Amino acid sequence: MRDLSVFRALLLILTVFMSHQVAASSDTTATRSTALYDDLGGHDGIRQMMETFVLNIAEDERVVHHFVNADIERFHTQISEHICELSGGPCIYKGASMPEVHKGMNISRAEFNAIVENLITAMETHDVAVSTQNRLLAILAAMHNDVIQR
Repeated sequence: MRDLSVFRALLLILTVFMSHQVAASSDTTATRSTALYDDLGGHDGIRQMMETFVLNIAEDERVVHHFVNADIERFHTQISEHICELSGGPCIYKGASMPEVHKGMNISRAEFNAIVENLITAMETHDVAVSTQNRLLAILAAMHNDVIQR
């Protein structure tokens, strides 16, 4: 199962490079259907999955140092709203842009991959279908350059 997760993380990275020209803006969110949002379990499903994601990060020595001074409750709320909006749900993400959020964090490619692994594990824990996971990961992949080495 872990080999599959690593393979999917590598697939995500490949997708990032292939979709480099694709802009992931909130302008495109309005035209997306709610199918992904629904497949992720709607508002409650996303919040629960993101709670698991946050707990996974807290237990991951590869990345937890980036969150030592973070307001974890706020992070959970912001990431839940962002995923809700990106997946076509009714939420409106009111947080800062991804470049602003990650400025000065200097997240390495390996750390980014670790965070993706934590997200995949959270989705697996909540029995999110692999096809649904891949649809969400494809959306998030477009933000890769907004996160790495900022």
